[in-house]
Amino acid sequence: MAVDQNAGIPLTATQKLNLALGGLMIAIVLGSTGFILLEGMDPLDALYMTIITLSTVGFGEVKTLHPEGRVFVIFLILFGVALAGFTATVIGQIVLEGQFKEILGRRKMENKIRKFSNHFIIAGFGRVGRQVAMEFQRKKVNFVVIEKDEEAVSLLHRDGFLFIQGEATDDDTLRRAGIELARTLISTLPDEAHNVYLTLTARDMNRNLQIIARADYEEGVKKLMRAGANHVVTPHVLGGIRMAMASLRPNVLDFMSATSLGESDLTIEEMVVPGGCELAGKSLVESNLKKEFGITIIGVKKEDREMVIAPGPETVLEENDILVLIGKMQGLEDLSKKLTT
Repeated sequence: MAVDQNAGIPLTATQKLNLALGGLMIAIVLGSTGFILLEGMDPLDALYMTIITLSTVGFGEVKTLHPEGRVFVIFLILFGVALAGFTATVIGQIVLEGQFKEILGRRKMENKIRKFSNHFIIAGFGRVGRQVAMEFQRKKVNFVVIEKDEEAVSLLHRDGFLFIQGEATDDDTLRRAGIELARTLISTLPDEAHNVYLTLTARDMNRNLQIIARADYEEGVKKLMRAGANHVVTPHVLGGIRMAMASLRPNVLDFMSATSLGESDLTIEEMVVPGGCELAGKSLVESNLKKEFGITIIGVKKEDREMVIAPGPETVLEENDILVLIGKMQGLEDLSKKLTT
């Protein structure tokens, strides 16, 4: 015996609305047909009588109805009132469900954000901000986007990113994004003045925050650095440099793109030598990183000093040194586990 797979499954609000609209069309067809057959009306008069009867607007009759026609009108009015009530209920349900889902989704998102610490905040979801978010998503790090534009918010919904809708320079919005516990703020706002103001505000709210800001002109770089930014990036300058390298040293650019963007098994990473690590106090040649992990240290930055590029084998590693390494992903992951255990 066949079993109805849909039996017992409640209709969704959209299905109910489609059902109500279908019922309205059937009522119009049946009502017009009834007036034609019972009262001998022409199709236009029959349609007119059906519409004013279903809508209960109270306009006058086209012609005096026979008893059979009046009985028919009574049932048509009762059906129209019931159908109107059902339709209004369904529309109300759709509106309330949409609002409820939106509120519930927003609360779940903000609860998740409240649990974050040592996370990244991206201010602005334009072309630059979206690229940053996509890279963070690829690296599987915790981040929050702050955006006020409705169109950009729709893209955030579509891409499944965690976000706070509001003005990035507003104190309350920054607190909702967890600015006090955040690790880094990336300010990609299109207005340079807003980037400067955001940098000043964020630095005041979190003295230990790493701030990376976008600038369009050299004068903006100076202002952002004075405001408290740790790093300032000028996208058009970087773009120009890449274009020049593509013209003069295309193979070098391909190598840098492959390693920095993770497009090959070989990649560049940075790690910190933690306290109590067995590497502390050893020279590079003694660390044996090349032989054990297949990794080469291409830079060492010691506290309050400039980065040493291509350090010699006699360079001694110390606690809190920042190492810039190049190697295969597996080797870097193995070294990271060793440093953190």
